[in-house]
Amino acid sequence: MRKIVKEEIDYYINEFKCLRKELVESYKNFINIEKYNCELKGGIVIPREKIVKGRRDGSAAIILPVTEDDETLLVVQPRVFTRSGVGVELPAGYIENGEDAKVAALRELQEETGFLTDDIIHLAAYYQDQGCSAAFNHAFLARNCKRVGEQNLDKDEFIKFLPVRVDEMYELADLGYINDANSIITIEKAKQYIKK
Repeated sequence: MRKIVKEEIDYYINEFKCLRKELVESYKNFINIEKYNCELKGGIVIPREKIVKGRRDGSAAIILPVTEDDETLLVVQPRVFTRSGVGVELPAGYIENGEDAKVAALRELQEETGFLTDDIIHLAAYYQDQGCSAAFNHAFLARNCKRVGEQNLDKDEFIKFLPVRVDEMYELADLGYINDANSIITIEKAKQYIKK
């Protein structure tokens, strides 16, 4: 990267850094909107709203599992606010407050599929929607996954998992069946590690 580009980005980061946030309003549902007044340099105050999920920031672990048989595991579940109402995606779940992202990834993998591994690679960390959320997601590749039990879903989770070949996963993404950003980012980041 050119030095001048980095310097300009650093300048803007410093210029727009929030000096102080004042919580104005908060609610107590699973999904809440917190309203803030944020003071920037020069005394500028801008109003912002932040999404809070279940008293957490909404950070999640997304896992691309590859089994000993070189199949991937996809999950299918209700996603009622999407166009189709159903999501075909990678296993994923929220990171509990204070929980390590890798620990959360392994927990969610086992809960949603009954599979586990000790061969896990952290692929990426990224903000989900930095305009209105503090959610900082972590993408993982879990290799050599083995079946260790049954699904262990929460009472409000309805998830079926499906083993597919790697080429089928890519095709499902190309055809738009897998269309959530978390899965797409994880799949793209994992390509360098996966045999085609």
